[in-house]
Amino acid sequence: MSISLCMIVKNEENALPKCLNSVKNFVDEVVVLDTGSSDRTPEIAQQFGAKVHHFQWSNNFSAARNAALKYVTGDWILVLDADEMLTPSIVPQLQDAIQSDEYILINLIRQEVGAVQSPYSLVSRLFRNHPEIRFERPYHALVDDSVAAILKKEPHWQVGYLQGVAILHTGYQKSAIAQNNKYIKAQAAMLEFLSTHPNDPYVCSKLGALYVETGKISQGVELLQRGLNQATGNLASTNGSLGNPQSAQKTDLACLAAQSEENYEILYELHYHLGIAYNHLKNPQQALYHYQAAIKLPIYPMLKLGAYNNLGNSLKDTGDLNSAKKAYETALKIDPNFATGHYNLGMTLKALNLFTDAIACYQKAIKLNPYYAEAYQNLGVVQLKVGNFPASMTAFKNAILLHEQYNPEEAKRLRQGLSEMGLLK
Repeated sequence: MSISLCMIVKNEENALPKCLNSVKNFVDEVVVLDTGSSDRTPEIAQQFGAKVHHFQWSNNFSAARNAALKYVTGDWILVLDADEMLTPSIVPQLQDAIQSDEYILINLIRQEVGAVQSPYSLVSRLFRNHPEIRFERPYHALVDDSVAAILKKEPHWQVGYLQGVAILHTGYQKSAIAQNNKYIKAQAAMLEFLSTHPNDPYVCSKLGALYVETGKISQGVELLQRGLNQATGNLASTNGSLGNPQSAQKTDLACLAAQSEENYEILYELHYHLGIAYNHLKNPQQALYHYQAAIKLPIYPMLKLGAYNNLGNSLKDTGDLNSAKKAYETALKIDPNFATGHYNLGMTLKALNLFTDAIACYQKAIKLNPYYAEAYQNLGVVQLKVGNFPASMTAFKNAILLHEQYNPEEAKRLRQGLSEMGLLK
C-alpha cells in the first residue's frame, strides 16, 4: 500500500522542514498545496521532493484541502499541517493499519504541545484514497461526514483507532497563535459557515470555545449551549435508531455507529468548554456539572484528560481537596506523563500539608517539563516548609531564571518577595 502526505501551507518556511522530516521514512509521496506564500515555503517543499501546487485562498480550509486531494495518487492519505509532526514510535502501527482490508479511516491521537487546556485530541487524518471522501466545514475541516455517508452505502468498511500519540501539534502555543493571527482567521471562517448552519454542533463548539478563549464569555456560552442542545438531540435520534432494528437497516448500522461516536466527541467538547466558561463566570457548581458530564461520556480516555484536570481545579477552588486529589490521580492514571497533572496534584497535596508527597509531585513535573517555572517555585516553597533551605533556594533560583525568560514581572515579584524574607540578597 502506498501512502501520500497531503498538506495545505502558507508562509511556513520555519516549521515545514520539521514536519517533512518526520514523515520521510513513511510516506511515498508528498503533495503540498500552497495558498499564497510570500516566503520560501514552496522552495523548501520542493527540496524535500514534494509536488507543489498553488491555490487561491478563499477563507475556506475545506475548499483548499479538497483541492489538494485532487493531486494525490497514493492508496492512503495522511493529512498534516506544517506545525505538526508524526511521532516515530507510531510508524509501525500506521504501517500495519494501512495493510488491513477493513479500514477506510484511521483516527489518530494528536498531542497539543503547550496547549493551555486539553492536551490531546482525536483527528481523522489518515484515510483511504476514496473518490467520495472530502473535507467539510470551513475551519477545523473534517472528513467525518463524508466517511459516514460512505459507510451507509458500503458497510463493509470500519473506522479504526490507534493507541499512542501519532501527531505532535505546536500550533496552539500562545506565541504561534499570536504570530499567525489564528483567532482572527478562525473566527472569520466559522462565522461565515455559522450564518448558513446556525445549529451545527461542531461549529458551535469550536466558535463558542474561541469566544470563551478571547474573553467573549456570554457569546461563547450561548453558542456552546445551542450546540449542546442540538448534539443531545442528534445523539438521542441516532441511539434510538441503533436500538431499534426496525428503524435502522443493517446497512445503516456502521454509519449510525460512526455518527454516534462523533456526537459523543462533540458532546464532550461542548460540556468541557462550558465548564471553562462557567469557571470564568465564577460559577463553580455549573462548571463542576459540565466537567462531570464530559467525563461520563464514552470516549477514548486520553481525550478526557483536560476535563479531569479542570474538574480537579474546580474542586480545589471550592475547598474539596480530597476530591480534587482523586481527580488529578485519575488523570495521571490515564497519562503518567501529564506534567500539569503532577503539578496540580502537588498543589493539592501542599494544601493538605502532605509536603513530602507534594515535593515528589513537583519533581516529577519538572522531570517531564524542565521549563516548568511554577513547579520550581512551589517546590521551593515546600522545601522551605520542611526545612531544606539549600534545596529551597536552588528551586527558587531556577524559578527566577525561567520566569525571567517567559514572565519577567513574575521573576521580579518572586525576587522581591524572597529579598523581603531575607532569603535572597
